[in-house]
Amino acid sequence: MRLSAKSRGGAQLGYNVKIQKVERPTNTSFYVNFPAAIAEATDVQKGEEMEWLVEDRNTFILKRIRDRKSFLNKKKSKTKIPLA
Repeated sequence: MRLSAKSRGGAQLGYNVKIQKVERPTNTSFYVNFPAAIAEATDVQKGEEMEWLVEDRNTFILKRIRDRKSFLNKKKSKTKIPLA
């Protein structure tokens, strides 16, 4: 696992994987394993649909088809602090 600061909004979590190639008499397939640590951290469910987006030859993005709510609370507190 690695952390990269090269992202669109701050630090980015990365995980190294290897591509597997399976050659059959009728076709060839490539497989990418989805690391359990990332699946658990992002609450990926069995059977959930994803789509691959190709940004360029070196950047592949795996995106959920249906957006899920973030675990992070992005709303700022509306609590007013009295000035002394």
